[in-house]
Amino acid sequence: MRLSDWIPALAWLPHYRLRDFGPDFAAGLTTAIMLVPQAMAYAMLAGLPPEVGLYASVVPPLIYAFLGTSRPLAVGPVAMDSLLVAVALAPLAAAGTEAYVALAVLLALMVGLLQMGMGLLKLGFLTNFLSRPVISGFTSAAALIIGLSQLKHLLGIDLARSSNPFVILGHAAAAWREASPVTLALGLGAIVVLVLLKRLAPSFPRALVVVAGSTVVVLGLDLSQVALVGTVPAGLPAPSLPAMRPELWPTLFGSALTIALVGFMEAISVSKALAARNHDKIDPSQELFALGAANLGGAFFGAYPGTGGFSRSAVNAQAGARTQVAGLVTALLVLAALLFLTPLFTSLPKSALAAIIMVAVFGLVDLEEPRRLWRVHRVDFGLLVLTFAATLGLGIQQGILTGVAAALGVFLVRSTRPHYAVLGRLPGTAAFRNLKNHPEAMATPGCLIVRFDAQFYFGNVSFLESTLERLESEYEGELTTVILDFSSVNALDSSADAALTELSLRYPARGLSLRIAGAKRPVLSVMERSGLAGRLGAHAYHLSVDDALP
Repeated sequence: MRLSDWIPALAWLPHYRLRDFGPDFAAGLTTAIMLVPQAMAYAMLAGLPPEVGLYASVVPPLIYAFLGTSRPLAVGPVAMDSLLVAVALAPLAAAGTEAYVALAVLLALMVGLLQMGMGLLKLGFLTNFLSRPVISGFTSAAALIIGLSQLKHLLGIDLARSSNPFVILGHAAAAWREASPVTLALGLGAIVVLVLLKRLAPSFPRALVVVAGSTVVVLGLDLSQVALVGTVPAGLPAPSLPAMRPELWPTLFGSALTIALVGFMEAISVSKALAARNHDKIDPSQELFALGAANLGGAFFGAYPGTGGFSRSAVNAQAGARTQVAGLVTALLVLAALLFLTPLFTSLPKSALAAIIMVAVFGLVDLEEPRRLWRVHRVDFGLLVLTFAATLGLGIQQGILTGVAAALGVFLVRSTRPHYAVLGRLPGTAAFRNLKNHPEAMATPGCLIVRFDAQFYFGNVSFLESTLERLESEYEGELTTVILDFSSVNALDSSADAALTELSLRYPARGLSLRIAGAKRPVLSVMERSGLAGRLGAHAYHLSVDDALP
């Protein structure tokens, strides 16, 4: 492989056009204005000091700009990863402590190593196990959990940390009398401003307006009773090796793998969506490697796990990003904010950051997908509901694992009981169609013609045998020939070949002829190597069902 395959910037950076810098700078500035308040808010969601979110918004996007294949993808902290970090670390350390921060950085290191390893091994296909109904159910439930987790900041009361929304609501209902009216008013006011600006001026930097406005209100009215962000250290930490804590690696591995896969799923989804608009090419395995390197590099500068975010990437694209230079501009502007603007964050109320999180994530609750699936596919609707309920009731990681397991279970059931059709000829043609769906089709006397629409393997061999036995027993009249339409069969394993061999031995004893129609070369190759093809004879193999008729 060429070096430019590992570092895509080597292919495009030497040919960078100066006329692209204006749009790239404008997009990078717009994204940075959006990212600074979001990064602090998402760090708070993860149980981390706000500056850790800013650290995760400098080095990771710098690294991704050189290694990634998506031009507008904006890498940094996101709500989903932040919640997963909080869930993973809550049992191990108190939120906000030095030990907690160290574990978050270690988690970024592990996520980075996992993603880079999966990228090198070309394992991007693993996200295929996260089916769309599972993703929709998980995202909607996680959005509710994330939003409700901010109630304590919105109400100004201390609630027990939990990923169970029912526990959070129960504690909030019991302690609502202790809520701070001023804090609640600030938070609700911020939510109103965010919602109105989203409707009236979608491209306006809403989060920045809320951050600046709430800070001015706190300073102008001297609201000392409101919980504030407080002192934010200036500058980026010196590079250092994260505390390894090898005894915790087995404990954190499941969470790191979940964050790695969910983060990649989010990034690759938005990358492909934006690439389709511009006819760009996205390399999933290189994206895995790039995101892993971004997380790994960020861990050496005190960052926690991040990925490419939906909203920021869309804003980056809409603002005119033409190349990954926009990401470089964003990272450098966030660094400038860390160096020179941190004193402005001291009087920022936490309720404003909570409002930013709640408005952002409640928009992820997908109400259209359940309605669509109810109309289109009830089994997939059930998968969505199961994943949603499991995520709410059992927890974030348990919910997505339940959804994946259920989706795999459905797949196994479908593959072990594949669709089949008894065929008949359409009048006046050589075409054969399912007799159930085409009443005008006519069965051929003495022939049972069956089409199986799946590969044959050990998991569905018994279904093949039992289905043929039942159809033979139900056949009206004298049956002389069984024709298997294999035009939809793409593969055949040794168990399926053995079952067909058994049929080839039994049928002649019963006066039946077995014929195969439309078999593909991979299927024929297995039959030839096993000797089945020779046993049946050349007369048993035909290009079409029409040719196979006696």
